[in-house]
Amino acid sequence: MFKKLVIASNNPGKIREIRQILAPLDIEVVPQSALDVPQAREPHDTFVENALSKARHAATLTGLPALADDSGICVEALGGAPGVQSARFAGDPASDERNNSKLLELLAREANRRAYYYCVIVLMRYAADPCPLIAEGRWHGEILRAPRGSGGFGYDPLFLDPTLGTTAAELAPARKNEVSHRARALAELLGKLRADEGARGVQAR
Repeated sequence: MFKKLVIASNNPGKIREIRQILAPLDIEVVPQSALDVPQAREPHDTFVENALSKARHAATLTGLPALADDSGICVEALGGAPGVQSARFAGDPASDERNNSKLLELLAREANRRAYYYCVIVLMRYAADPCPLIAEGRWHGEILRAPRGSGGFGYDPLFLDPTLGTTAAELAPARKNEVSHRARALAELLGKLRADEGARGVQAR
């Protein structure tokens, strides 16, 4: 398995979570900013297309395997919005506080608070990789009427996991990395990586 990987993201929260989850694999995880890789465009309407675009961009400019995450929150009463626009839901410059305020405003009269965090992760071994590894994860919950907790980032203070009885922002980082949409996507990706490496080992015999 490769020993170095570039993360195609400038989001410190995402980079921190990905590093923590991948730590047991002994892979050096480098954010794209450390390699002077500019932010890729995300012009697409789906998470997977944006993730593919970001991973290919980083792999092309660095020559390294690249991992890209595209994620957001999908609210049932809003027809799946903010979706791929989650980071800039309230416009530029991106602001978690303004995004959360806009979401609360739009849902002020809504009884249906169901929502889920969604994450798709793409791993490209090299820029022209014709068979990138793709994994996804969902974290179902509901949107509160007021924020709770000071941890996490994004919509975490508003996102309640009814099973746990806490918001994402109230969870300890280690616990969040066990149950979140990103954790589930990365767990699926790790399974695919191990299967892929196993298949390559068999072919090499």
